[in-house]
Amino acid sequence: MSRIRNPAPDATRRRASTNRKMETIMRLARRLPLTRQVLADQLETATPSQMEFMDQWMNAEIESRERSKRSRLLKQAGFPAVKTLDGYDWENIRFPVDWGRRSLESLEFASRPEDVVMFGPPGTGKTHLAMALGRKACLEGMTVRFFTAAGLVMRLLHASTEGKLDREIASIGKARLLIIDELGYVPIDEEGSRLLFQVITNAYEMQSIVYTTNIEFSGWGRVFGDPNMAAAIIDRTVHHGRMLRFEGESYRRTHALMQ
Repeated sequence: MSRIRNPAPDATRRRASTNRKMETIMRLARRLPLTRQVLADQLETATPSQMEFMDQWMNAEIESRERSKRSRLLKQAGFPAVKTLDGYDWENIRFPVDWGRRSLESLEFASRPEDVVMFGPPGTGKTHLAMALGRKACLEGMTVRFFTAAGLVMRLLHASTEGKLDREIASIGKARLLIIDELGYVPIDEEGSRLLFQVITNAYEMQSIVYTTNIEFSGWGRVFGDPNMAAAIIDRTVHHGRMLRFEGESYRRTHALMQ
């Protein structure tokens, strides 16, 4: 009577062999970035199924890298909350005659680069829109940094005290889009104004800045404590910028639990 062979040991050996091969390939992958010529040579003799595998592998790798990049950009931007353009109410915004919502949402201004001033009373959606645009820019691969004006000034003052001001300003200067929120909400002292002025002047024709503020240009001299400094900033902003005027009641007030 013939003995029935147990297939389990063979299956176990095959799995062990496959696992060893996978570990070897992973070690090689960590050591060797792809070289196009070597890849081209291998593709010359590859079967259709092997080419299909390579196509799927490379697309998966690209998608993984893009997800990682978007995640890194969002974290680096420093948004205090997640805001999107989905369902955003555009009714209370007055755009310039020659420039509208489509131009803003396309983020063309960040590529040129141009500035955007979002002016209006508190609670009318300025910060929400600024953060939503910044998030959209991150998802499209742009480097963005978000600060409140007071937070940026404190960061610069701290860097100056620590002897790291040049490094901090250089880091901020790498962003394609800089968002300065709540300009004018908190008074800025002379040293803070000087440091903020340096960041803004460095950005001129190099980065786009989105400002949110409840202070008209005529009041920026009070914000910076120096009319000449304010005039220089306004001159640069007007040269390559546009103003959006926000109107209406505060969203927070009309939707407040405490009535």
